[in-house]
Amino acid sequence: MTSENTNPNIDETLMSPIERQESLEKHLQMRPDAQDLKNRNILPQTNAAPAIQAAQLELERQQATDSLRKGLEKRPEREQLIERNILPDSTAAPSIQGQQRELAKHMRADSLEQKLQQRPKPEELMKEGILDEDPTSPTKEHVR
Repeated sequence: MTSENTNPNIDETLMSPIERQESLEKHLQMRPDAQDLKNRNILPQTNAAPAIQAAQLELERQQATDSLRKGLEKRPEREQLIERNILPDSTAAPSIQGQQRELAKHMRADSLEQKLQQRPKPEELMKEGILDEDPTSPTKEHVR
């Protein structure tokens, strides 16, 4: 044989028939059982005759396709999900929507803080006749 025709993955060293048989027996003992191969999806999970296994596999695929198609048909539209507050009403890229939500949260907090600072004091409201008494002062019930 020439070196061009040899395959590096094939061991062509000569073995005695006894060594070959022992090697084969060793490899057969290490061979995974059929159930293990089924669990790893190497062998099909079926007890059907080999002649109808292809048809069974095609039927299972068609059933999965039909199930997905029905699920997609029942899927609500994007507008419905926005109306139900499941999806955010945002035109921003998904990668920055989290930052957009954080910014909106901080803006609401700042706005609330500003409005609380501009709120009139209870004394001013009592002078204008809006409040009868100061809600922050202790009442007779709390003084005891």
